[in-house]
Amino acid sequence: MPNPKRKLSKSRRDKRRTHYKASAPSLSACSNCGEMKLAHRACPSCGYYNQRSMFIPKS
Repeated sequence: MPNPKRKLSKSRRDKRRTHYKASAPSLSACSNCGEMKLAHRACPSCGYYNQRSMFIPKS
């Protein structure tokens, strides 16, 4: 297999990786209780998703 002829410098490597960054998770308000939750997931505080009870949360 072909191998690199020369070592890539740290600055050249890091220039390529400038767009690899962590993004904050998108939050939305729960339609049942109004608390912030992750999108497309059941609310951890009330247990509702899409106006249906998915689980009973631990208090």
